[in-house]
Amino acid sequence: QLQASGGGLVQAGGSLRLSCAASGRTLSLYSMGWFRQAPGKEREFVAAATSRSTYYADSVKGRFTISRDNAKNTMYLQMISLKPEDTAVYYCAAQGNYRGGYTERVRYDYWGQGTLVTVSS
Repeated sequence: QLQASGGGLVQAGGSLRLSCAASGRTLSLYSMGWFRQAPGKEREFVAAATSRSTYYADSVKGRFTISRDNAKNTMYLQMISLKPEDTAVYYCAAQGNYRGGYTERVRYDYWGQGTLVTVSS
């Protein structure tokens, strides 16, 4: 089970850190990702972290940082310089065996419930 938290209301230019805690699973065994879904839009890739690499959507490069603390079995998404267009429900996801990539929803096996990030202008 994955539990996402840390969302909230923040002004444009502000920062938030999202967390994704795993229970019943060892995060270090998985590639992990963050996705987001804005109202009326498709769920889109934000960032991913494997044991060796990180990947980011162009829209968040330089502003978001994905990280993982295997000792705490938790993944994070540090978000700075937030923009109103970052407003969305953010979901964390885990991929077991490699499934051909990290930027598509179908590559992931397990999902958290989502946490809402609202950025006001």
